[in-house]
Amino acid sequence: MLLKLAWRNIWRNRRRSLITLASIVFAVMLSTFMESLQKGAWNHMIDNVVSSYYGYVQIHSKGYWDDQVIDRAFMFDDSLGRVAADLPSAVSLVPRLESFALGASANRTRAVMLVGTDPAAEDALTGLSGKVIEGNYPRNAGEGMLIGDGLARQLDLGVGDTIVLISQGFRGVNAAGKYAISGIVSLGSPELDKMMAWMSLPEAQWFFGAEGRVTSLAVDPGGGHAKQVTKLLRTTLDTSQYEIMSWEELLPELLEARALDSAGNYIVYFILYLIIAFGMYGTILMMAREREYEFGVLLAVGMRRLALGWSVYLEVLMLGLFGALAGMVLSVPLVWYFRIHPLRFTGDIAASLEKFGFEPIFPTSVEPRVFLMQAAVVLILTTALALYPIVKIAGIRPMVAMRK
Repeated sequence: MLLKLAWRNIWRNRRRSLITLASIVFAVMLSTFMESLQKGAWNHMIDNVVSSYYGYVQIHSKGYWDDQVIDRAFMFDDSLGRVAADLPSAVSLVPRLESFALGASANRTRAVMLVGTDPAAEDALTGLSGKVIEGNYPRNAGEGMLIGDGLARQLDLGVGDTIVLISQGFRGVNAAGKYAISGIVSLGSPELDKMMAWMSLPEAQWFFGAEGRVTSLAVDPGGGHAKQVTKLLRTTLDTSQYEIMSWEELLPELLEARALDSAGNYIVYFILYLIIAFGMYGTILMMAREREYEFGVLLAVGMRRLALGWSVYLEVLMLGLFGALAGMVLSVPLVWYFRIHPLRFTGDIAASLEKFGFEPIFPTSVEPRVFLMQAAVVLILTTALALYPIVKIAGIRPMVAMRK
């Protein structure tokens, strides 16, 4: 009976109800968009840095991550191959031999992070072939090497040109060679694009004089979870000889930056929800004031205050529920549009993002949790504010209210 009465009362004054409903819908849409943009931007940044090169789990020799020198390279032997065979079928290992070299063209030199890798395994992990913007992806040794597009611009090199590399190899051997460039890659991380170069693992092992050795094994968790794979590797491998690190351990500064940004957003959300709450409170206050005469009449004819309070509470609750659902539904196309057409920054903002190695593109996140959480928060706010009419009704004196 009270539910039916509340439903009818909602539509007795359509303008008031629509104003209340619109304020709730706008609140849900605005908060959802802000949350999805923040989460989507960070997911994109992390994916750029982690998926484009580091991988979600890595295996090194003990102490390598703190002192990344090629002399800490270890033998990629049958024992590690057996470990890979014991892992779930979806998990694979990508062997890499990494060290810095001096890259030179005719008139320019730049520091280069040279990576020797298995082309097929690397492509399966990072999708490197899909990031080739010019030339071809070398599948076998002797087919040339890849360089980042930022490095290509700095050295003024293109596909078919030759890059000269000079470095110090394993245990101090001289390392020098010249290699044809078969392709240019864009990783989406400006800092990595300015320094990265790839060649086949056998060529890199010959160049550095480190036959049979690798500096790291990037782990592709496949369909599994990185944390579970990390835990499994730590129980399988000799941790006194190897270190197994998740991407959170590899890049703690990225986590700290995300936590700092999220903390700042919590302040913004608090202010936003405060504005939203005042907006909804204003409409509820208006509704209570306009219906004061009605409340007085109902109490005068014998309706109990509790029943009247619950009736009005149900009105606001239904408006809050419908508004939250409508806002959630209407925010889907908005968020989806900016997922397909992300915000692209230019100028000073883009330059500042590139200094931290991030591509200046902010897509939105379409995780269901984003929509549900914001709708739930606004619904809880509405439910709490709906207590005001109950308090108002508890203090009404029927005769005074009817005179007004």
